[in-house]
Amino acid sequence: MKEYCGVVGIYGHKDAARLAYLALYALQHRGEESAGIVSYDHKKVHLHKGMGLVGSVFNEDTLKKLKGPIAIGHVRYSTTGSSVTKNVQPLLINHKKGFIAVAHNGNLTNSIELSNELEDSGSILQTTMDSELIVHYLVKDHKNNYREKIVPMFSKLEGAYSFVLMINDAIYAMRDPMGFRPLCLGKIDSAYVVASETCAFDMIGATYIRDIEPGEVVIIDENGLTSLKAPNSNLIPRHAFCIFEYIYFSRPDSNIFTKSVYMARKNLGRALAKEHPVSADFVMPIPDSGNYAALGYAEGSGLPLEMAYVRNHYIGRTFIQPSQLIRDFKVRVKLNPIRDVLKGKKIIIVEDSIVRGTTSRSRVKALREAGVSEIHMRVSCPPLISPCFYGIDFPTKKELIAANKSIEEIRQFIGVDSLKFLSLDGMLSSMMLAKEEFCTACFTGNYPTKICKAPSKKALEKRLCKGM
Repeated sequence: MKEYCGVVGIYGHKDAARLAYLALYALQHRGEESAGIVSYDHKKVHLHKGMGLVGSVFNEDTLKKLKGPIAIGHVRYSTTGSSVTKNVQPLLINHKKGFIAVAHNGNLTNSIELSNELEDSGSILQTTMDSELIVHYLVKDHKNNYREKIVPMFSKLEGAYSFVLMINDAIYAMRDPMGFRPLCLGKIDSAYVVASETCAFDMIGATYIRDIEPGEVVIIDENGLTSLKAPNSNLIPRHAFCIFEYIYFSRPDSNIFTKSVYMARKNLGRALAKEHPVSADFVMPIPDSGNYAALGYAEGSGLPLEMAYVRNHYIGRTFIQPSQLIRDFKVRVKLNPIRDVLKGKKIIIVEDSIVRGTTSRSRVKALREAGVSEIHMRVSCPPLISPCFYGIDFPTKKELIAANKSIEEIRQFIGVDSLKFLSLDGMLSSMMLAKEEFCTACFTGNYPTKICKAPSKKALEKRLCKGM
């Protein structure tokens, strides 16, 4: 499963780009396809970005060139727009009133309507990303007061967005009124920091101040902080925090939506043990995202926890699969079961989620070959039955096994002795916020916003080629 993106902004630090680089390292799990940083030294804007992991995109020479006390950065997965160099963020646009750089986490659900409107009025889109649209609206009229321009954007944009914008010598941190995506504000010395997760603050030694509120723009400039609110933001009937941030995406050492990811995952495991107990010798997680739910399950069930899968931490996205032989054994490349611990045992394996089922099937096969006598799978969320239009990379029901098979059919496909999912109520009750605060559309099909049919990536690329 792919996530959306990670964003960071630094204002007022002599090593802004280096801090952004370290923060992106902490946010690497949010996007592994590309990375980029834009900096500004009050005279010239500097940009470096490329395909690949943070550590391969940047080196000492590139960081030296990213001068100035202001910087924004981005790591990306291609949930909207293809994974090509032209789509690497931050996007940087120079125009007669200065420049705008944009880093975006989320998906705009009305991007087709917006792009059609812009193209009909003469705008020429240069990428296939929804993130570009906000730039065109900001430079469209002749006003130079971006504070006046930014708040009306709330009425234009629909869906999920946490933007970090650098507009000339200021940073604008903007979060959609329903708050789908996390965005946090912190401080290091006299400099301000914004980032997708608090683990980025820990990496650079920054102190968390607060979350950027849903429907808020925080402007950071030479005058300090200014907070602007979306019109009628206090009338928004509910928030729609992405619950998958707690289940899978965010790092366990982060606090998102003001609460601990680690504690949320343990709570999910405890609820799972209460709802679906089973007799077994021990509980084991599927590393790494299942670790903390498994810990909660073990505590809730009174069973021991065994780390009977060993993960190879040196396998990255560049690992090639040149032959069928390698493809057949790819599960062992990343995770290897410990036979002496598993042989003849009845085990409970805890997964955070099941999307297509193929990965779980491969893992179960490896466990059977290690000599396990019984395998009971417990999943710390309900079945995924509906696509996500807010930034998670499962955009069609065809890709979701639970949308097309019963739980019994999934059990047979994966090859386990029993399969149980956490209930919707059990999941929501495990959170440390009110149930009404969360988006659960992928489990229920009930979307919190209007959804427009999105084009395929192929169609977007075709449009881009015509534009070129």
